[in-house]
Amino acid sequence: MITFEVKDMTCGHCVSTITKAVRAVDKEATVRIELQSHQVQIEPTEADADELRDAIQEAGYTPVVVTNGPLKPEKASRGGCCCG
Repeated sequence: MITFEVKDMTCGHCVSTITKAVRAVDKEATVRIELQSHQVQIEPTEADADELRDAIQEAGYTPVVVTNGPLKPEKASRGGCCCG
C-alpha cells in the first residue's frame, strides 16, 4: 500500500482526476481517497511508487509520499483548485 498526501486536492473533480491518472498507469490498482485529509492510498498491481507519483504530478498535483499509517480524517479546508 502506498499513501500520498496531496494538499492541492480539494474537491470531487480533483479526486476523479487523480483516480483516472493512477488508473492510466495501473488499470487494476485499488485507489482509496480521503478528501478531507488530502490523502490518496493506492494498492498497485503493476506500477511502483515513482510511476504513481509521476502520474499524479502530470495530472497537475503535488503528491508527497506518506511513510506510514492509514488514512486519517481531518478538518476540511479549502485550497487552490478549479473549485477553490
